[in-house]
Amino acid sequence: MKVTVATLMLFTALLATTGSGFPFERKGSSGKEKRVQYAAWDDVNVLAHGLLQLGQGLKEHVDKTKLQVRDITAKLKSSNSTVTDLGKLTLRLQEDNKVLKARTEGLEERESQVLNVSSELREKAEELLTERQRVHERMNKLEEKVNSALQGEGKQGNFSDARTIQSMMEAQNRRIDELVDRIRQQQEKLDKQNIRIRTLQNQIQINLQSVLKRKDEVLPQNGSIEQRDSPLDMASDCHELFLRGETSTGVYTIKPLQSEPFDVFCEMRADGGWTVIQRRQDGSVDFDQLWQAYQSGFGNLNGEFWLGLEKIHSLSKDGNYILNVQLSDWRDEAESIKYPFRLSGEESDYSLHILDNASRNLQSALATDGAGLPFSTRDKDNDQKSDINCAKHLSGGWWFSNCGHSNLNGRYFLTPPPKQRHERKQGVFWKTWRGRYYPLKTTTMMIAPSEIQNKS
Repeated sequence: MKVTVATLMLFTALLATTGSGFPFERKGSSGKEKRVQYAAWDDVNVLAHGLLQLGQGLKEHVDKTKLQVRDITAKLKSSNSTVTDLGKLTLRLQEDNKVLKARTEGLEERESQVLNVSSELREKAEELLTERQRVHERMNKLEEKVNSALQGEGKQGNFSDARTIQSMMEAQNRRIDELVDRIRQQQEKLDKQNIRIRTLQNQIQINLQSVLKRKDEVLPQNGSIEQRDSPLDMASDCHELFLRGETSTGVYTIKPLQSEPFDVFCEMRADGGWTVIQRRQDGSVDFDQLWQAYQSGFGNLNGEFWLGLEKIHSLSKDGNYILNVQLSDWRDEAESIKYPFRLSGEESDYSLHILDNASRNLQSALATDGAGLPFSTRDKDNDQKSDINCAKHLSGGWWFSNCGHSNLNGRYFLTPPPKQRHERKQGVFWKTWRGRYYPLKTTTMMIAPSEIQNKS
């Protein structure tokens, strides 16, 4: 119960008016003792009750004050702990800054060294090309001499001169072959250096972002410290993951330059990392999709899927890439075809450009002219047939020149295939290997930087 100042003043007044509560004597002016007077019993009860209430109120006030002191003490301890944690976090951030500064300086120095080496290699390659041009000019002059010698071979001594010139030409041919090999080796080194430079640049950028995010950490309202995970150091493709030490085949997250991160299936092999862009194996996914689906991708990365035209373009737009097409039939015989290729963007309907139009039978099923083949679906007809929509006539989306060379995104038929020819030609086929009416068992399409081709 609370006791106010007014109550205390009232009790004090009662004490003053009632006296001590014991009998007392008073003498008159005549000196005689007067009658003894006592305090009223009701007044005594009121005073006693007031004193009890006063004591109870004081006790409650003391208990409440103790609780408040305990709360204040606990808050002070929590504040001291928070200040200590903040001090530790500050020290840790300072240490991280020092480590990052040292690593950044090391990376910049290493990047400078790599750029210098790359520049030297480029200069050597240019010198070799110049030397090759000079040798070619000398060869032309020697050929002219040989022709003149052969025209006058009836004269004495011309045979010996022709043999001498021929031996010189053979020596020059060997020299040219050596120069070509050296140029190829220098080009391989340049490609590797470029990938390493790009990797170092990504690492520097990601490390700087990590430190900036850690510096931006704030305390929540309850005073506790929230820890945030640093961003992942994502590679631009599967081969870059391979160069960083990843050897297990499976699903990874990558981030090509100027693109958002996305998941891919990486086929890790002895020669490097291949990014799988298409797989058919059991017919579990319907590939008869519209343009939007083929643009963004569909299916399951651990099963059948199409990665997506926009993702394939973001992977291959910044360098020379190899397309590896793998096929198998129902006798489990396999075949593999590799193309150097380039894929244009949406503005060109993702046109496929085969950079080496070889005339071999297997490759001719996807050969293109210099303009490239745009991608075509049944709701967006871009094929070279004026009277037929190949994607609608067959099935799925593909780079159709006409309707008969290849289609790895057609209908999947389990054995035995349909008996009707018009149904069988809608299947998954590669005409120059097993024919247009043979539905294939499995197909896999994967891409990798062109430097991987030089290792295999």
